[in-house]
Amino acid sequence: MASVAEMYDVGWEEMRDKLRKWREDNYRNSEQIVDVGEELISEHASKLGDDSKYDEANKHYDAILQDDPTNTAARKRKISILKAQGKSTEAIRELNEYLEQFVGDQEAWHELSELYINEHDYGKAAFCLEELMMINPHNHLYCEQYAEVKYTQGGLENLELSRKYFAQALRLNNRNMRALFGLYMSASHIAASPKVSAKVKKDNMKYAAWAATQINRAYKLAGRGTKENKCSMKTVEEMLESMQITMS
Repeated sequence: MASVAEMYDVGWEEMRDKLRKWREDNYRNSEQIVDVGEELISEHASKLGDDSKYDEANKHYDAILQDDPTNTAARKRKISILKAQGKSTEAIRELNEYLEQFVGDQEAWHELSELYINEHDYGKAAFCLEELMMINPHNHLYCEQYAEVKYTQGGLENLELSRKYFAQALRLNNRNMRALFGLYMSASHIAASPKVSAKVKKDNMKYAAWAATQINRAYKLAGRGTKENKCSMKTVEEMLESMQITMS
């Protein structure tokens, strides 16, 4: 596919000048401006300083938004610039403002959840993933990621939620190995808790044992007896063995 520079038969200086002229003339083809601006930034960033290339990009996206405040692509790219500059707080603020207007944007909710996770704000990350599960309840990855966040938060209540959503992820996709390991880990930790009843402990030992069996079976089927798989199987078996829960 031809690059924008090839389509217009211009070099990077001409592309830059063309963008400036379009901005000054209030040129209204925002899609074309975005395409040219992205190529100028991505392909010729070495000719600009970091601050310069981000400033240049922001000017173009601001011009697009001035003409069309509902242009989601330009708003998202401005947020991407904040992330690239390491300005997580500003990126989070902008994403929250964006989602007030575009509440159904799954990509934005997911991006916000990852920003919160990077900031170790797991409560807000969990909220974002809850929104995603409401929008798309059949996405196994959203269930798995929510379960991982609740597992990281810790505490018996969060562990029980974690196990529940790892199980839901497996119902939606029984090949999700992260969810399978997560189910094993969460059930094992619940069974080991001194705060749970004998019945809860027994039930979770059963869940953990089932998950361990499925993990072993998956590795055996995937490796078909290769030497590498035998090493992987031994590692998995040792890990599962080290975490076995016994009745007190």
